[in-house]
Amino acid sequence: MPRVSREQTQKNRAVIENVSARLFREQGFNGVSVADLMAAAGLTHGGFYGHFSSKDELTDVACAAAFKQSSQRRNERSNKHADPRHALHAHVDHYLSTWHRDHTGNGCPAVALAGDVAREPADKPVHRTYAAGVESMADSLTTLFEASGAPQPRSQALATLATLVGAQVLARATRGSPLSDDILAAAREFLLDVNMLNN
Repeated sequence: MPRVSREQTQKNRAVIENVSARLFREQGFNGVSVADLMAAAGLTHGGFYGHFSSKDELTDVACAAAFKQSSQRRNERSNKHADPRHALHAHVDHYLSTWHRDHTGNGCPAVALAGDVAREPADKPVHRTYAAGVESMADSLTTLFEASGAPQPRSQALATLATLVGAQVLARATRGSPLSDDILAAAREFLLDVNMLNN
């Protein structure tokens, strides 16, 4: 019986992490309460502290979970393409899509959580977790640029990452205006031209 209880506890924690990773991306760290998170997970508010010492701890864990989910999806997309240039092209296409813009809860945490993390006090662990997630994204792009024979692959990766994230932040902030679609289209055209991924 204790083993079943332990397994259920682990399942409950995983549910809380996944729900929080989605809701924090959708509503921000301060836009959703612990009670809201637990209700969305189908659990009681009182059970929260059996899993986490504070909302700050959950914020950190949920941020890590969101980056892990995003990384898994990115790798799945890349693995569909033998040619690294095609993988880069597919990544740009997906990242700058209106689908990505409109599905915040399942999108890239680098975009969705940037403002929240920037406003958190400097001593919060979520800063390190967010930075590690962005570093992982940069490493992934660097690997693709290296494999495609691009000059200065690290610089290209960082510039591409900054353009992707920045364009998506602006596109979400201007959603409902024609400018939003224009930003995504212009960023896509710019990246594919600069990186010569359209050849």
